[in-house]
Amino acid sequence: MNKSSNKARLITPGYIVTFILVVCLFFLWSWPNTLNDFLITQFKKSLELSLAQTGFLPFALKTGYFCLAIPAGLYMQKKGYKAGILLGLILFASGCLLFYPAASTQRFTLFLCGIFVMAGGCAFLEIGANSFVVSLGDKETSERRLNLAQSFNPIGNIMASTAATFFIFSGNEPDAGAIQEMKNAGTYEAFLKEENFRVFPVYIALALVIVIIAVLIKRTKFPEVAVEKSGKEKGSFRALLRYPHWWGAIISQFFYLGAQLGTWSYLVLYITQNSNLGEKAAGGFVIANMILFMTGRFFATWLMKYFKPTRLMGIYAIINFCLISVVVLGSKWGEAKFGLGLNDVMLAVPFTGFSMPLSIYALILTAFFMSLMYPTNFASGVKGLGPNAKLGASILVMSLIGGALGSLAISSLAGSKWGLMAGVETHQIAGGMCVIMVSYFVIAWYAFFGSRPRGPVYE
Repeated sequence: MNKSSNKARLITPGYIVTFILVVCLFFLWSWPNTLNDFLITQFKKSLELSLAQTGFLPFALKTGYFCLAIPAGLYMQKKGYKAGILLGLILFASGCLLFYPAASTQRFTLFLCGIFVMAGGCAFLEIGANSFVVSLGDKETSERRLNLAQSFNPIGNIMASTAATFFIFSGNEPDAGAIQEMKNAGTYEAFLKEENFRVFPVYIALALVIVIIAVLIKRTKFPEVAVEKSGKEKGSFRALLRYPHWWGAIISQFFYLGAQLGTWSYLVLYITQNSNLGEKAAGGFVIANMILFMTGRFFATWLMKYFKPTRLMGIYAIINFCLISVVVLGSKWGEAKFGLGLNDVMLAVPFTGFSMPLSIYALILTAFFMSLMYPTNFASGVKGLGPNAKLGASILVMSLIGGALGSLAISSLAGSKWGLMAGVETHQIAGGMCVIMVSYFVIAWYAFFGSRPRGPVYE
């Protein structure tokens, strides 16, 4: 039981308004991450991408984080949190605006550039906001405080999923015969252009919201945290090497982002491959997935009043390992490969009159249990780093490259001979999801054995 956290202050008095503004950032950066998952299905149709090529969408997103994470940490170490957050918002809005010329020219590389720039801005926001929230109260409640702030991130996920389902997905999914008819009639290029133009309005609207938030933050006074006030001791990369729990958090976060992005990037594709649902209906289940993620965050924040956060994360990782096993073995691909009969287990969808395979329920349910992992990893990793916290946070954010590499590993494995469904020359994404099982095993290791603060820990 975590009794001490009941007495410790969750948020330092006088900083409530600042906390609320920073929470708005958690809401904002969820949008490009969520919309990217819908772009995979949309661009597979409108830009005629192969399964392997779709892996470059999450790769561009997480590479942007990776490349700008250390510059963001160094910039904020010199200029402070507020300056770093404002620069991040400028980059974020600029990346959104690139979607208009990308849609006009139908160039995949230009879309990737926009995603990269947005992600770079989000790197500034995540490092600044996560580190600031961790420091905005007593050390004993840092994981709980960050989980509370991160609980508003899935609200953005839900709204982004809803916007993508209704405004990006058209529901027009022509089969090979219909495509050939459009080509013969000379209307296929117009169809592709129309599908690409469905993407950019959402990003332009997002850019406008970002500008409004930037103006509010510009006008708001940010209190300097204790480490910044002292100014006597500067953090260094060399000093960070003395903290084993920080190293462990990097490894755990790397694999967690591979699991999260690998699950969400291919959620729509998995549903359409393993059910009779189209893209719009599958998008509705993505919204349900995000609601579970949000619920899991709030529930975990409450549980952390009574249980050690890292221990809870370890239990959740084991549960998700088991759920992903059902996802892989209960898919059409798993049934064709192993014949265990799990694909035949169907459960009714409430209020709809139709049923879905158990494996789809298992995949969606993982969102509830993964919800606490990012903030718990982050808060555990930077705990006790003192003046090294900003640099430590920047490298922790760099570990998001695990999402890019994890997604590429999943799409590559699914696109290989291993991913072919027996008897049918069709690649199935379930074949690549074995990668996610490995990720949850590593997270459980860190939670139970590697997360205890060690080294010259600052009180």
